Amino acid sequence: MAKARAVYVCTECGGQMAKWQGQCPQCQSWNTLVEGVAESATAQRFSPLAETSAVQALSDIDATEVPRFSSGLAEFDRVLGGGLVAGGVVLIGGDPGIGKSTLLLQALAAIAPTRPTLYVSGEESGAQIGLRARRLGLEGNALRVLAEIQLERIQKVLQSERPQIVVIDSIQTLYSDALTSAPGSVAQVRECAASLTRMAKQSGMTVILVGHVTKEGALAGPRVLEHIVDTVLYFEGDTHSSFRLVRAIKNRFGAINELGVFAMTERGLKGVTNPSALFLSTHAAPVSGSCVLATQEGSRPLLVEIQALVDAAQVPNPRRLSVGLEQNRLAMLLAVLHRHAGVACYDQDVFINAVGGVKITEPAADLAVLCAIHSSLTDRPLPRGLVVFGEVGLAGEIRPAPRGQERLREAAKLGFSLALIPKSNAPRQAIEGLRVCAVERIDEALTSLRESF
Repeated sequence: MAKARAVYVCTECGGQMAKWQGQCPQCQSWNTLVEGVAESATAQRFSPLAETSAVQALSDIDATEVPRFSSGLAEFDRVLGGGLVAGGVVLIGGDPGIGKSTLLLQALAAIAPTRPTLYVSGEESGAQIGLRARRLGLEGNALRVLAEIQLERIQKVLQSERPQIVVIDSIQTLYSDALTSAPGSVAQVRECAASLTRMAKQSGMTVILVGHVTKEGALAGPRVLEHIVDTVLYFEGDTHSSFRLVRAIKNRFGAINELGVFAMTERGLKGVTNPSALFLSTHAAPVSGSCVLATQEGSRPLLVEIQALVDAAQVPNPRRLSVGLEQNRLAMLLAVLHRHAGVACYDQDVFINAVGGVKITEPAADLAVLCAIHSSLTDRPLPRGLVVFGEVGLAGEIRPAPRGQERLREAAKLGFSLALIPKSNAPRQAIEGLRVCAVERIDEALTSLRESF
């Protein structure tokens, strides 16, 4: 029997090379080539006689709003942009044990009484899924379950069952007989995802794919997997905490950077209607180094507590540590604080933390970080009921943040009475119960904290 020819496949782009190289010549990634078996030639999968779509003018295309239907979980619908879409393909990834299977099982159990659904599991048996559903107290009379990992068998079941919503848990466990490589390889993941996507577009069923993640937190498999699907969701949160965050980073049918907040309970994941309460610590009295930030996650304003600890350095190189915020930006902000406000931290260790495990990526957190650092350095608590937001530039100016009015209204609704914001975000009409101090520069902001409040 002839020996199978070996090829080397890039885990990033899926490119194939005849011999191993340190760098992939196609995507320029280093140490991403893994050995595999060359695929044999197969019969043509796409008929050249198949009918193609007719060419249309852009103005003639019917651009009606895409109809949606609820998943049964309000927070999940928010992240999806309002609900599931017929023919849409959703990819959801996260760390092991974070709650991906639990969330989708709850969603299917809520949809099953009104729409035909199918849960395809490649990692668990039907008995294990039944035990989880019983533990969560779910009614599974209408929910159909299939334990299978072969793509062709799954497609036959989908053609016979004709479900409107199908969950594949997970895409890395599937394999196709058309390929000889093992399940989870680049070729298998790419082919199985592409086949299910084509089937979803042709039949109009909604497909939800569960994806594994690497140790760096990115979705495992080729990056083309994220390009194929319509929506990409990430499950975030500490497995030791009871709170989970679902974030959308791609959505062809809605806004990105939406955030859904869930609490893990004995009965599964429960949506949190007021997530700001999770990220605000309750102190009996004001403490130094604590500042409340009004941030924006998609269309939802959130109030998050930023904590800072500034302490005398005991080593020649002071430490700069940031949790939940970008560490390189912290070093830049400390330089701005020294140059334009005269506050030096070159001999101090600086630690920054966003309470609740939330990750903040927007630059509007700059002013809150600097206020927390100044408060900890001087050991003077900030005024009770103060909320802060604004981007700080290298010249010391405070730049406006998007959707400033929504942030202020959320702060007023939660009982905050003082706001330190950029001058460009100053409201034209007064907000009841909220006193606003609009500033243009960082030194002016620190002066306002000492005098105005």
